[in-house]
Amino acid sequence: MAICGTLLAALLCALSVGASSASAHAALTSTDPADGSVVKTAPREVTLNFSEGVLLSGDSVRVLDPKGKRVDTGKTAHVGGKSSTAAAGLHSGLPDGTYTVAWKAVSEDSHPVSGAFTFSIGAPSKTTAKVPTGQASDSTVSTLYGIGRYAAYGGFAALVGGSVFAGFCRSSRPVRKIAVGGWVTVFTASLLLLLLRGPYTDGEGIGGILDLGRLGDVLSTKPGAALLSRLLLLGAAAVFLAVLFGSYTRRTGEREADARRRQDLAFGLGFGGTVMAVGLSATWAMAEHASVGLQRQLAMPVDMIHLIAVGVWLGGLASLAVTLRAGEPIGRAAVRRFSRLAFGSVVALVVTGLYQSWRQVGSWGALTDTEYGRWLLVKVGLVAVLLAIAAISRRWTGRLTDATAEETEAEAESGSEAASAASEAEAGTKTEAKAAVKAARPVRTGAAAAAVDTPADAETESGGGPGDGADTDAADDDPERAAQLARQRAAKDKTATLRERDADRERSGLRRSVIAETIVAVVLLAVATVLSGTQPGRAETEQASAPATKPGGRLNVDPVSVLVPYNTGPKSGRGKAVVMIEPALPGDNALHVFTTDLADRPVDVPEVKLSLTLKSKGIGPLRIPLERLSTGHWSAKTVQLPMAGTWQLSLTVRTSDIDQVTETRNVKVAQ
Repeated sequence: MAICGTLLAALLCALSVGASSASAHAALTSTDPADGSVVKTAPREVTLNFSEGVLLSGDSVRVLDPKGKRVDTGKTAHVGGKSSTAAAGLHSGLPDGTYTVAWKAVSEDSHPVSGAFTFSIGAPSKTTAKVPTGQASDSTVSTLYGIGRYAAYGGFAALVGGSVFAGFCRSSRPVRKIAVGGWVTVFTASLLLLLLRGPYTDGEGIGGILDLGRLGDVLSTKPGAALLSRLLLLGAAAVFLAVLFGSYTRRTGEREADARRRQDLAFGLGFGGTVMAVGLSATWAMAEHASVGLQRQLAMPVDMIHLIAVGVWLGGLASLAVTLRAGEPIGRAAVRRFSRLAFGSVVALVVTGLYQSWRQVGSWGALTDTEYGRWLLVKVGLVAVLLAIAAISRRWTGRLTDATAEETEAEAESGSEAASAASEAEAGTKTEAKAAVKAARPVRTGAAAAAVDTPADAETESGGGPGDGADTDAADDDPERAAQLARQRAAKDKTATLRERDADRERSGLRRSVIAETIVAVVLLAVATVLSGTQPGRAETEQASAPATKPGGRLNVDPVSVLVPYNTGPKSGRGKAVVMIEPALPGDNALHVFTTDLADRPVDVPEVKLSLTLKSKGIGPLRIPLERLSTGHWSAKTVQLPMAGTWQLSLTVRTSDIDQVTETRNVKVAQ
């Protein structure tokens, strides 16, 4: 239990990291009007450009006037059919003032992004509009959504792997539980994801899950359609499971009597199972990383192969683990068949994984410099550990013999007869009860007999034990007693099976190594889930190598510094002033003035004044009020520069009541 708790805690932590990192898959690169700009006349629409395609809803872009009232037309659309753009029309006759643009969208790989910026018409003004914090989703909703995604991946692996194991290797009650449990898990998780999708993309709390009216909007998006398709396909998968674990795996003489029909049924199940696995894997490939970026037509089929190979390998591991742990009879040939299936799956994983890594990472440097690359290295390390344990499992497989398996199978069949007898005795008649007692006496040979027969058992079997006839007579007259005896015999048979399991050194060694593989696989699946929610390294690297931008598309350049020597006449009136404007772009800027003497020591002067004029456009002079922060340091936190160009900076320094000088310099404000 402690190990399970630790794994669960690690999983929740990993999913929380993945959820927080999924908020920057599509970055806002530029806007029109630009963030912080001042335009002379009201624009007809507001346009946003993103680094990759985004999915829009009706209110993806909202424009608020200075009083917080919406002034957009309520319709958001792509510009010129480009999925990386968004535009919202504005009402005519907008008055002067500062307007706030709040936007939200969903990256094509299903992750929400949001933000806000401002622009002014005529001149800046005060505004009461509330600017969103930029958090794309509620933390609780994000964590639940991440857990749901992990559960969906795990359920898919269990469903596919359990079904393949049952069809090609060995079908048993534990394997059936793995496959059916996988179906229940992926269905429940997908339904939860569908309900959480609206609050997740809109940044609302968990209460938003109750707003079922939002489902229509969710289903109109690509991720919503993928989830709905998955649920529909799972309905067909339920029929497939019923046939697989009903007709195909029933151990009766019908298999020999009608081999041709059984072969046709096997072919139909194989074809139907393949279609089911391909269809389910497509619901992930069409809505996540594979559907975005370069070579998406090739990337989506490769991603589907990758997912199916993961399911066959990891789900099959879980099926083999529970089969061995339960002591179910499984022969050397069946284990070797799974070993070949697992080897083929690993080959497919390596080939498709290399392609996906190249496509998503793009360079060696991105492996260590990006979050996606670092998680990928963790995944590769876990795969290496898994392969090392798998090599140990293959060695144990090579040592298996079928003698013990045959005895175990005879033991399991006798236990199955006892359990069947118990149910018949509970149902009914005295005749059935007598048959139940007889059927509850299994015949054992060899190691199985030695493992089960105690002295008391031997005495009872030979007919010399006390109470044997009384018990039989009582069972003949009492169906409940017969059922009790059958259950006791079934429990003894199960105990004998487990003893024999532990006595088989080869199968015990194989069981331990397979369980170890399964535990590592659980952690590996968690890391893969985090990877699917992390921005690919290639995209992060390309954004970093492009001209850096601030929110709203503003270039993140170094501050502009201007040295202005001054001399007001007297010897004490000589010094230097450094004017720094950051980032020297249209919109909001910070301005600092530092005054020093000729030895570069900070000095205070009675007064400093500054103004900016853009003569080419007839703007200015804009007088900048300065606040003294410390010795020789004056600052203005917000300086609105409406447009780019070469501005004239006028600096007035007064060193006494009568001594002052004004110096001018040119300052370039970039676009």
